[in-house]
Amino acid sequence: MNQSWGNPRTVLIIDEMHLSIIPLLKEEGFAVDYRPEIKRSEILEIIGGFMGLIIRSKTPLDRELLEKAIKLKFIGRAGAGLDKIDLDYLEEHDIKLFHAAEGNMDAVGEHAIGGLLALFNHIGRADFEVRKGLWKREENRGVELQGKTVGIIGYGNMGSSFAKKLSGFDVTILAYDKYKKGFGNDNVEEVSLKRIKEEVDVLSIHVPLTKETRNFLNLDQLLGFKKPFYFINTARGEIITFDTLNKALDRGIIKGAVLDVLENEKFNTFTPEQKESFEKLAERENVIFSPHIAGWTHESYEKINQVLLKKIKLAGF
Repeated sequence: MNQSWGNPRTVLIIDEMHLSIIPLLKEEGFAVDYRPEIKRSEILEIIGGFMGLIIRSKTPLDRELLEKAIKLKFIGRAGAGLDKIDLDYLEEHDIKLFHAAEGNMDAVGEHAIGGLLALFNHIGRADFEVRKGLWKREENRGVELQGKTVGIIGYGNMGSSFAKKLSGFDVTILAYDKYKKGFGNDNVEEVSLKRIKEEVDVLSIHVPLTKETRNFLNLDQLLGFKKPFYFINTARGEIITFDTLNKALDRGIIKGAVLDVLENEKFNTFTPEQKESFEKLAERENVIFSPHIAGWTHESYEKINQVLLKKIKLAGF
């Protein structure tokens, strides 16, 4: 779709999106240039002509690129993570940033529960065995979620969605958020990190990737937990390394893990150390992987567009 240079309200889309984004933008008077296959070098050449930019996570929006975006007024991030965006530059130049975590929060909450139930009930292994003609009942005896204490670190859109989805499982839900207070309710008890470490049977982390959260769950942090727990990560893989996961699993600190994200999600760029650690992790039957798809549903793909357009309109663009 070619942009209209006569219209100052031009938006460049540089990642693949649900195509409903185009009519939604056009209804608000924007000219849309949809280029999901565009390369960074091409973005640098043309970005100066656009008022708006819609992205996923393919291209880092660093200072080099943003300095070329001389007419840019807003960025729409079709998703939740903001770690590939130079937020300081946006603030310095009054460029608005909208993200659409509300669009995939339900998907993430459901995926986290699905992964946990699959882990508890050996679904992956049992399915594989039955397909091979093996009927092992005792070896696949499961664990019930009911009665467990579930800890949530990070109570934004994703953490609160996970808590809501848990509400029918008869569990105790404890939540900690360093930057948010007063969110406790009949279903969720707002607690300290210390309390999380003392009581949880299941830990699910829902924090963004920042300097503060990178490698947040290191071995020292994990050694502070009072009892072994199951671990869910649908947030960012860089929060805990392969090596730390292996050590925690070897020591019985972590009893099993559901991992939708990895420290490094590009297998062909693994360091030798990462390759060795990942291969060890991949051999474990008490670890369930998925390829960063927790928020990647058919429904969320479209809902994200609706959330972005609502925020762009409310901001007066």
